[in-house]
Amino acid sequence: MAAAASLPAGYRRIAFDRVASTNDEARRLAEAGASEGLVVTGVQQTAGRGRQGKAWVSPPGNVYASILLRPACPAARAAELVFVAGVAACDALKTLVPGEAPPRCKWPNDLMIRGRKVGGILAEASTDPAGICEFVVLGIGINVAHHPPEMAWPATSLVASGAEGAGAGGAAAGTADAEGVLERLVASWDEWHRRWRADGFVPVRAAWLERAFALGQTIQLSHDRGARRGRFLGLDASGALVLETIAGKRETHHFGDVTATE
Repeated sequence: MAAAASLPAGYRRIAFDRVASTNDEARRLAEAGASEGLVVTGVQQTAGRGRQGKAWVSPPGNVYASILLRPACPAARAAELVFVAGVAACDALKTLVPGEAPPRCKWPNDLMIRGRKVGGILAEASTDPAGICEFVVLGIGINVAHHPPEMAWPATSLVASGAEGAGAGGAAAGTADAEGVLERLVASWDEWHRRWRADGFVPVRAAWLERAFALGQTIQLSHDRGARRGRFLGLDASGALVLETIAGKRETHHFGDVTATE
C-alpha cells in the first residue's frame, strides 16, 4: 500500500475510499463553515464531473482532490485560481514525465501530455450579494494509473505516458502513484497560491503562457454559439483567450473548448 501523502503546513485532509464527488463534499463542508486549506480526496468517485456537467470517469488509481479556498475577493479575481491550479499542476507533473513531453495547460482548464488530456480542473464558487467570493472549491483530477479508452478528446495517464516518480513521503517507486502525485500537487499549489496572493495574476499569467498548449497555433474554439477558427495569440489580463481570426480580426473569448487544427 502506498504511503499517505504529506501535505504542507496549514492543510488538512478528509479522505474517502468512495465518494460521489469530492467537489460536492467539499462544498457541503464549506457551507457548514469549514476553513480554507481543507483537501477532500476520494479513491473513487461515483458521480465525478468536469466542466459543463460532463461526466468524469473516476476509477481507483487516479487523483481526485478538491481544495477549499476562502479568497474573500471579487468573483472575477477568484476566476484566476483556475490558471493558478493549471500552472501548479504542470509543475507538479513535469518531473514525472519524460523531458521531451512536458505537461501543458489547455485553455481554460485542461492538462495535457503529448496532445492528450491527462487531467482537468473544476472551480465552483459561492459569492455574496456584493459579488465577493465566500468560498471556492477547486477540484483537480489527474489520470495517474488509468484513463478513459474512448473520448471526444484523446486521453492519457501518467503511467501510459511513461511517468517515473517517487511515492508519498519521498519513498522510491517505479512509476507514479496517486498519493505521491497528490503530495506533489498540493505542495506546488501551495507555492503558486502564495505567489498569486502576494503578486497577483501577472506572474501566473506569464507562467501559464509558458506552459500553454497550442499557443501561436491555429485552433478551433467551439461553444454553444458556434465555432471560431484562428490563431491562439494568448490571454488577456483577465485570462480570456485572445484569438486572431482568419480574416485578421482580434477577438476575446471568455468560454469555449479549444481544438488544435495544425
